[in-house]
Amino acid sequence: MPGANETVLITGARAPVALHLARLLHGAGHRVILADTPARPIAAASKACARYHRLPPPRFEPRSYADAVEALIRAEGIGLVIPTCEEVFHLALAWRGRTMPTRVFAPDLGLLAQVHNKHGFIRLAEQLGLAVPETTLLNSRDDLEAVRGRSRDLVFKPVWSRFASHVLLRPTPDFLDAIAPSPAMPWVAQRFVEGEEISAYAVARDGQLKALALYRSLYRAGKGAGIFFERVEDAAARELVERVVAGTAWTGQISFDLMREADGRVLPLECNPRAVSGLHFFRDPARFVDAALGEGPEVTPDVTAPQTVQLAMWIYGLPAALRSGGLAHFRKAMREGEELLDWPGDSAPVRAQWAALAEIAGVALRQGISLQSASTRDIEWNGTNR
Repeated sequence: MPGANETVLITGARAPVALHLARLLHGAGHRVILADTPARPIAAASKACARYHRLPPPRFEPRSYADAVEALIRAEGIGLVIPTCEEVFHLALAWRGRTMPTRVFAPDLGLLAQVHNKHGFIRLAEQLGLAVPETTLLNSRDDLEAVRGRSRDLVFKPVWSRFASHVLLRPTPDFLDAIAPSPAMPWVAQRFVEGEEISAYAVARDGQLKALALYRSLYRAGKGAGIFFERVEDAAARELVERVVAGTAWTGQISFDLMREADGRVLPLECNPRAVSGLHFFRDPARFVDAALGEGPEVTPDVTAPQTVQLAMWIYGLPAALRSGGLAHFRKAMREGEELLDWPGDSAPVRAQWAALAEIAGVALRQGISLQSASTRDIEWNGTNR
């Protein structure tokens, strides 16, 4: 781990979590370099950013990306690399294929891929003795036909996916005609679990939990990424996270989608080996960084108010509220939620989100894809570099 005042590289600068992590590290006395592929990511506008470096797109130019990261590490004297998004897979691939001059704060590629795989993660959780929902791997049309008759009790999703993209929630059998699972593009059929959704964000070192935030998303961008977050406490969820990080000797950031059943049992649904919005419930730089990277004890969240991105609430939350008749609830959420991009003395990223959004919108228009898909198109990991 880096010593005091050393230089840290944070990748995935497009993400609000990268901005937040940069602010925490900067506040704890570190020099923070940020890197990503967009020209104008929000984190680059922060006072916490000593310098921003633009990189090649790792999904499409993996060798050039690895070369650029290595050159950047050497030029800036980087003491640690901390990924925040799916570029973590591409960094792990680079570390596997060459001798890098510093560490990346993440496990090796094999473990990353195992937990990111929606079937592999459930099998891992099962091996660790955790209760899991029935989850069937679909590699062919024949596999699909074997579960078609139970489709109304199942959730179908690609093994490699994000933001709940392409998810079919308890579909009628005819909807399955649109799915074509194959060994190259497998799916899973998972038992639909009734209950309360819980998201978990954790930091671990050598299998020891160093930070944990449990929360729920009251508003989402479509079916997937949350945009309004409220903290929760749940002992069973905590135990589940502890058992996974201990059983894998995890080092780095890790996140989970969980479901709390009516009897209090918590089941794992899927895992994301990266940062998620639970990070925003930590605002004390010294305590968080000392726990995550130093020798400090586990840190608990120090933010109690709901956290939100107000621009995303206007784009996604308001239309959803109008459709559902929940305008009064939306107004209440906007009054009570704190803008997670706000930070004392660092207002530029709030303004910078407009330029960042415009850049993503340009990609979406050129590629004919959604804003969410455009936001991760160049860093996605789908089992290979395709």
